[in-house]
Amino acid sequence: MNTNRVAIVTGGSRGIGRAVALHLAATGHPVVLAYAGNTAAAEATVGDIEAAGGRATAVRADVADEHAVAALFDTTEEQYGGVDVVVHAAGRMHLSPIADLDLDELDAMHRTNIRGTVVVAQQAARRLRPGGALVTFSTSQVELRHPTYGAYIASKSAVEGLTLVLARELRGRDVTVNAVAPGPTATDLFLDGKDDATLDRLAKLAPLERIGTPEEVAEVVGFLASAAGHWVNGQVVRANGGIA
Repeated sequence: MNTNRVAIVTGGSRGIGRAVALHLAATGHPVVLAYAGNTAAAEATVGDIEAAGGRATAVRADVADEHAVAALFDTTEEQYGGVDVVVHAAGRMHLSPIADLDLDELDAMHRTNIRGTVVVAQQAARRLRPGGALVTFSTSQVELRHPTYGAYIASKSAVEGLTLVLARELRGRDVTVNAVAPGPTATDLFLDGKDDATLDRLAKLAPLERIGTPEEVAEVVGFLASAAGHWVNGQVVRANGGIA
């Protein structure tokens, strides 16, 4: 397995993606983080990585644009020599009862979550070096099936199916493909607009009776991306404290 491992993290400027970028950088990976539009957040993440002694580059890229994603991989190969780990954390969520669902919101969400995953997975399948790993992101809502999550669950169920098929298509390549499905996780996006009573109710869903942290999810991703986790392949890992 290549010891000079280079990582791409989409959605790497905020939330779980940022935690993953920081974790991989701390474990020795040069990291190229892709972001959709928040340049300040992306540059802040790069600054934090570099301040801790790591190496990182931020690249703006729409994950659903095949040309932008190809350029992202080109930049990574040109700057660091290759690609060994791809973590596709970029995603979009819109909640609504199915009867009231805005179909434009559905299209936008599926463009990012389904098309974006296909586009990133295509480049990963073509370019990951032997010993490499692709980690996609689903959600524990696929099993929980809470009201208003229907369209989001539909998009993430597609991600799970794609991930499991790709793991089998890469037979003989020495590349693993897995998905991580977090439960409630204390990101700014998750916490925004929720009062203490709501957060307490959500915390009680898991037998561990708390909400997870982005860093805990990043640790799971780091394991799947590492030599220690290379025997785990074609799986959906539900990192949620036992909620489902």
